[in-house]
Amino acid sequence: MNILITGISGFVGQNLSEYLEKQNCFFSGLSLRNDWKLHDGFNALIHLAGKAHDTANTSADEEYFKVNTELTKKLFDEFVDSDIRDFIYFSSVKATADTVDGILDEGHASDPKTPYGKSKLLAEEYLLSKKLPEGKRFFIIRPCMIHGPGNKGNLNLLYKVVEKGVPWPLAAFDNKRSFLSIDNLNFLIHEILKNKDIPSGIYNFADDESISTNDLIKIIGKASGRKSKLWRLPSAMISSVAKLGDALKLPLNSERLKKLTESYQVSNEKIKNTLHIKTLPVSAEEGLFKTIKSFKNK
Repeated sequence: MNILITGISGFVGQNLSEYLEKQNCFFSGLSLRNDWKLHDGFNALIHLAGKAHDTANTSADEEYFKVNTELTKKLFDEFVDSDIRDFIYFSSVKATADTVDGILDEGHASDPKTPYGKSKLLAEEYLLSKKLPEGKRFFIIRPCMIHGPGNKGNLNLLYKVVEKGVPWPLAAFDNKRSFLSIDNLNFLIHEILKNKDIPSGIYNFADDESISTNDLIKIIGKASGRKSKLWRLPSAMISSVAKLGDALKLPLNSERLKKLTESYQVSNEKIKNTLHIKTLPVSAEEGLFKTIKSFKNK
């Protein structure tokens, strides 16, 4: 199987390409930064390249739409006219909802609030509006927070807090969050590619279990060999500090506090039912433990 991948130098691209190579797949990277052309001779095109969500809110809105929407539309049009069979577009759960009551599934009415989410949704709508030639498929993948060895972001921030022995001051916030191990992501993409009976459509990607931030802190403590300390400071006080962080550009701002403490549960039942599997290879706790261990080893 010959696979073309955009964004191959990123975290997901590097891990996915290494995994596919082990599955005896051949792959090549496609840079979309300058002049590019889609060549035939590939079985699948995986579109990972995009403008990531900027939690510091320093990016201009038009950047998201230029990269996430317009570039995706152009690439998809090229795909339609090529002999490539499958198009896999990595969107995001934030294309449908910034906050979730209950558990998010593919039937949720989309109403993103950020330029990032809106740009991803517009790209999705374009793909869904097009009639594909017979024999072609497209998949809109909506992953939740992806992590794995080499990953940076909020997990690394949490690790540094626990590793330094600093008490976790947000224990008063009770939540449940879905994560996605890079191992489970790799597995699901390969299953889609090799199974020609999987129909086109939107698929959420998430680990099987949701994890509270307090449980995550305990997993980090276990993986790092440090005793985790949970402080239940008044949530109203913490929220006030975060608002101050908005004005003073501090590490803890309202956006980051929301990411660390809100509930965001995502259902992966559709993709598992489609693949006729009951569980993914790696549990949420196993995947998180592996990621945290990589921080310690580094």
